[in-house]
Amino acid sequence: MADLGTVDLLVIGGGVNGAGIARDAAGRGLSVVLTEKDDLAEGTSSRSGKLVHGGLRYLEYYEFRLVREALSEREVLLKAAPHIIWPMRFVLPHSPEQRPAWLVRLGLFLYDHLGGRKRLPGTRSLDLRTAPEGAPIKDRFTKGFEYSDCWVDDARLVVLNALDARERGATILTRTKAVSARREAGLWRAELRREGGETVTVSARGIVNAAGPWVDQVIANVTRANSARKVRLVKGSHIVTPKFWEGNQAYLFQNTDKRVIFMNPYQGDKTLIGTTDIAYQGDAKDVSVDESEIDYLLAAVNRYVKAELTRADVLHAFSGVRPLLEDDAENPSAVTRDYVFDVDAEDGQLPLLSVFGGKITTYRELAERGLAQIAPFFPQMSGDWTADMPLPGGDMANADFESFEASFRARHPFLPRALARHYARLYGTRAEVLIGGASSLVDLGRHFGGLLYAREIDYLVATEWAETAEDILERRTKHGLALTDAERRAVGDYLDQRQSLAAQ
Repeated sequence: MADLGTVDLLVIGGGVNGAGIARDAAGRGLSVVLTEKDDLAEGTSSRSGKLVHGGLRYLEYYEFRLVREALSEREVLLKAAPHIIWPMRFVLPHSPEQRPAWLVRLGLFLYDHLGGRKRLPGTRSLDLRTAPEGAPIKDRFTKGFEYSDCWVDDARLVVLNALDARERGATILTRTKAVSARREAGLWRAELRREGGETVTVSARGIVNAAGPWVDQVIANVTRANSARKVRLVKGSHIVTPKFWEGNQAYLFQNTDKRVIFMNPYQGDKTLIGTTDIAYQGDAKDVSVDESEIDYLLAAVNRYVKAELTRADVLHAFSGVRPLLEDDAENPSAVTRDYVFDVDAEDGQLPLLSVFGGKITTYRELAERGLAQIAPFFPQMSGDWTADMPLPGGDMANADFESFEASFRARHPFLPRALARHYARLYGTRAEVLIGGASSLVDLGRHFGGLLYAREIDYLVATEWAETAEDILERRTKHGLALTDAERRAVGDYLDQRQSLAAQ
């Protein structure tokens, strides 16, 4: 049995909220252990729509504060991680059956002005009959609007926060489940269990429960505490198809049920389409896409596009569970995306901070506000710091990714353009560490297909907690979308061989 000793905070949950809180707390001088029962971002945080956005449709539910704060955070995150977050223009064809044009214009006006937009261009109207953005849209839709939001590599956002937390002194434990935590002799005494069965103990002065869909289970089964709040699980599914239009713009379609569907460029030559909103019961780990959801998404897109998609066009599908705050809304789409905290402190000591709700865009602010909730218990904790601090790899001059990529390619002319962009996008300035002393493709080691070389696998295992082929091909990167089944198996075999050699 391993004992990690005593720390200030034990964070349970390695999604975006847990990693963000661990990073923020470590940067304030607290000693931190983060424990995650699976891989980082394996749950909700790698199965999102991959957008940093204000939530245009939330305006219809009068969530003006949430939209304003999300839009403000959009600017902060764009500056902090320009390699994994970048601007994207969204085309919204007007469908008068759903919303009148004046209402759409009003919503977009508010969207442009609520959050102090500085770096992104504003809304413009489009004549879809003549604008190139209207080329893939059916002729009956003649009017449209174009506005700005941002794309994010969601799983990498989690990993970068965990990396920064570790570099600031935090201990990150993946595939380690929190089994129990009890208040004893002035400390939380927690028992953790690694995937292989090894028990790890740690004592903490406070616990943060950022377990997402499992937050209720941690309260009831791990800490044996109580909370008046509950999460409401809502399933959201996405499909991936080939990309079939020219340009980098995305599309936002108003569906007949008043929901909206995103159709976004994805991994260069593909399209990401989502999402559904369905009440979910059961273990979030078992979530999967239903055929009815695929049909729903295809029908929503085909209402607008000329090149109608079929089931055969669906290359991949994934589903995630959003742990939303239970607010008793009848329609899952109307459930708030806001977050709240619950602080349980026995006799004014040893806090248990549980996080309910939230969305990727506001994770940094959530971490900041969550730590403010427990600041009275940690008088040594320093103040807010993350708003102006880049994430690992994001320390580029003027947060200018295109200039950084150009200089990176110039320093490594042996890299094909697509490979250089891949390294620059995923790792930012830390791509130099990955490249090391390589001066030819041969130096990158075995080629597994697509843009994947052994050098990248070795780097991810050594620095980013990657252990399995899925960790690498689906979360740390999206190489899996470009590899054959045989190539994917080869990656798994390579990792098995590495582990065998390490064990000798």
